[in-house]
Amino acid sequence: MNQDYGLWPLVVLDSAVMIIFAFSFFHPKSTRDWRALGGFSAFMVALFTEMYGAPLTIYLLSGWLGSRFPALQATHSGGHLWNDVIGWTGDPHMSPFHLASYAVIGGGFWLIAVAWRQLHSAAQNGRLATTGPYAWLRHPQYLGFLLVMAGWLLQWPTIPTLFMFPVLAVVYARLARSEEREVATSFAAEWADYARRVPRYVPRKPARSMTAGASVEPDHTSLHM
Repeated sequence: MNQDYGLWPLVVLDSAVMIIFAFSFFHPKSTRDWRALGGFSAFMVALFTEMYGAPLTIYLLSGWLGSRFPALQATHSGGHLWNDVIGWTGDPHMSPFHLASYAVIGGGFWLIAVAWRQLHSAAQNGRLATTGPYAWLRHPQYLGFLLVMAGWLLQWPTIPTLFMFPVLAVVYARLARSEEREVATSFAAEWADYARRVPRYVPRKPARSMTAGASVEPDHTSLHM
């Protein structure tokens, strides 16, 4: 095994750090919340297993792509597959993909944290969460998780995580619909007006409320996310 891999304590440490970091921002309570965090956790474990444990993707690709992409080797630098594709020869941690990943990952965690604060405030006051990022989209925390995972894919794509990402996107979409049905039973007309104005996942400039005669600031489509 190359000295860049087989570092299983590092796999455990990095996975734990990312999961605990997400937990501290997300504050899961319901079964649905734990499912969302569980999917994210599985993605992180799969990612760091290939990043520091066993480079399965490199082994599978190097045999038939090695002659075309000489940098595709079982080294830490070789694991940055997008760099190999564009022929980046500098420090892999300074490549365009790697730098972009920092912004996307940071933005995802920021979105999860800010959305939770708005949601927590709404729950304490027994109202529909409609402020902050919820004014722009109904499920900012789910989008935040997807952004963090997409950010990691920018710097270290692997076959397992590339397959997991769309699966988790579908899982989050189903959780979001379940959440919306729950909230609709609690807030009725207010929720209907909010859902009409605010998209699920793609941010859009807040529209003016027709029921309140003023802008309704969305907080969360559900009681917890």
